[in-house]
Amino acid sequence: MSEVSGLGPRDPDSHKGDYGRLLFVGGCRNMSGAIAMSASAVLRSGAGLVTVATSLSAQPIVAGYNPCYMTAGLPEDSQGVMKLNMDQLDEAVGGLDKFDVLAMGPGMGQSAAATALMDEIYQRFEGPMVIDADGLNNLSSLEDAAGPRVLTPHPGELRRLLSMLERNCSDQREDQQRQGRQLAADYQVTLLLKGSETLVTDGVDAYYNSTGNPGMATAGCGDVLTGVIAALLAQQFDPLPAALLGAYLHGLAGDLAVEDIGEISLIATDLIEYLPVAFQQYQAEH
Repeated sequence: MSEVSGLGPRDPDSHKGDYGRLLFVGGCRNMSGAIAMSASAVLRSGAGLVTVATSLSAQPIVAGYNPCYMTAGLPEDSQGVMKLNMDQLDEAVGGLDKFDVLAMGPGMGQSAAATALMDEIYQRFEGPMVIDADGLNNLSSLEDAAGPRVLTPHPGELRRLLSMLERNCSDQREDQQRQGRQLAADYQVTLLLKGSETLVTDGVDAYYNSTGNPGMATAGCGDVLTGVIAALLAQQFDPLPAALLGAYLHGLAGDLAVEDIGEISLIATDLIEYLPVAFQQYQAEH
């Protein structure tokens, strides 16, 4: 890990717009915490302006979680899962073109409407996108991406992606890594396959992350990772370096947290609390 140009001292004359305008889309009635943690992690990772678009019934919970981001309530179905198209989302947030980076999926829920929305945004939004969790589960195609895409599946989500593409997926980690590299190459995306020694690849180069610990095998840690990567994209990192450094810092926060908390008691929100120390340590060492 040697690329730190985007994490150097900030210009005294800079303002919040210089560090990215990000839109997070996710959360539903029964899963409001995931998108709230993602958006909190992106703020702790240096992003400038953050908006969270979530289902109408989840909005008060998400808004109450952190006062530092803005929120927008979206139309939803009877299950509290957002139900709208890209044009409606565009109107709800005051224009998608004002955002530098989109992050989609945490807590989103699955539905036919969510699939249609994911596909439409995937093929029309020209900026970088981080797609995780139900963002991946709702995708029906990886063709015709309008801009850079970072996919962050765990092994189960990779299996669903490969099944959607009518490809077989092994239960063996080594085979999954090979299949992930091939998927990234075929669709020109950056893929981060979570797990011990997380794989990060663009289909040409492949790297394995050295930080992290078993205490991070708990709900919500992947949502935090989504936020870290999105923040680095907003700070002008290219997709592969953003995914690489995001995985490293996310794991480092977990390693720092586990020293104080232990593996058994570690929870995802602890990672957010330790991100500042992780960033400071990384900057000091590089």
